[in-house]
Amino acid sequence: MRVLPTERGPLSSALLATLIRTDLPPDLGHLEETLQEAFGADADILFNEDLQLTLFVLYELHYSGFDAIREDWEWHPPLLALRRRIEERFEQHLKDAVGGLPHPAPNVQAVADALFEMTRAATGPSVSSFVARHATLEQAREFLVHKSIYQLKEADPHTWAIPRLSGRAKSALVEIQADEYGGGVPGRTHAELFARTMEGLGLEHDFGSYIEAIPAITLASVNAISLFGLHRRHRGATCGHLAIYEMTSSLPNAKYARGFRRLGFDSPVTDYFDEHVEADAVHEQIAGRDLAGGLIEADPRMMQDVFFGAAAVILLDTLAGTWQMNAWQSGTSSLRAQLQGAS
Repeated sequence: MRVLPTERGPLSSALLATLIRTDLPPDLGHLEETLQEAFGADADILFNEDLQLTLFVLYELHYSGFDAIREDWEWHPPLLALRRRIEERFEQHLKDAVGGLPHPAPNVQAVADALFEMTRAATGPSVSSFVARHATLEQAREFLVHKSIYQLKEADPHTWAIPRLSGRAKSALVEIQADEYGGGVPGRTHAELFARTMEGLGLEHDFGSYIEAIPAITLASVNAISLFGLHRRHRGATCGHLAIYEMTSSLPNAKYARGFRRLGFDSPVTDYFDEHVEADAVHEQIAGRDLAGGLIEADPRMMQDVFFGAAAVILLDTLAGTWQMNAWQSGTSSLRAQLQGAS
């Protein structure tokens, strides 16, 4: 993402105005009162547009950044302190929301079984079934826009964990990520496959092109991955997060592929989904057993963090899916702004 988004409230407005400065101010004390006001807002932090956009912008400084922003803002201590303040609220809210976590025996099979049971117990709405059977072309395009804020940089947040792992878990993560990056073949990374899917439906496919349209709950889903990936203390949550992603991917992607074919599309539009049907059928075992299970077996202290990351995925996917389905079933857009070319 190279273009700064538009502010969504006092905090993001103040942050963006600060970031475009050509100097690095010694502190960001002028944002404290605005931050407190944002914390005091009635909105749930997961649905707070101002806070989630602010956190997203702060995280993106560690990825591709923005054209208008000095690159040394990335590690400016006052900016990191601001990010930490928001992260503390965000993380605590997630912990409170997921509640009690599984605590199986610290061995590969027991951990994998517990993760699979979590996926079976999930009760969120099935966006994939709706896309397969009912979604209109406009809703299919909206679905891609929601996914784009992660899929156009798929794998990158989880890759932060590679140097923080060892042994069986590290090998499993490298194996999964190698596939996500297309095995080193140009044009075959999953992010590139998704870009071609978007292009096939007449959508922009540069990362962040639709940031103005993407609601807070979708940003929260992506922010959670960055929260886990950028903190070594959450390497377990990163592994649990990825494990659930892989363990709940194959069947939904088969449904997405059917939905896009129902709407008249085939390769290359469906390549992204077809690739995940095959790859993730293998990845789910590697992620559940070797990655998450291997990490906990080697270090049982990682138990709660792994399951926290897994539970956070289920929670956020449920909330984001409910947001989309409620909008579509009421005949309205699930985005903050109507897409160009949509009727």
